[in-house]
Amino acid sequence: MIEKFVESYAKLIATVPEDIRVERIDKDDTFAEIIIYANRADAGKLIGKDGKMIGAIKTVISGCKAKDGISYKVNVKAIEE
Repeated sequence: MIEKFVESYAKLIATVPEDIRVERIDKDDTFAEIIIYANRADAGKLIGKDGKMIGAIKTVISGCKAKDGISYKVNVKAIEE
């Protein structure tokens, strides 16, 4: 559920939405990592100036912790073309 939200949100921001891919890695029952893969230009857009865009995404996702009890870590990685 969270991955689909992050993927659709990232595609709205991206210049090349077909390059966006989201992966979820469950570390244990209370922690998961979400990795957003994007091309170099879109990775910069997703992070935003001073990290404000990725901070906003993290804030929205942190609201999900109240519902499912899982803490999420969000990373953006640039893919090589």
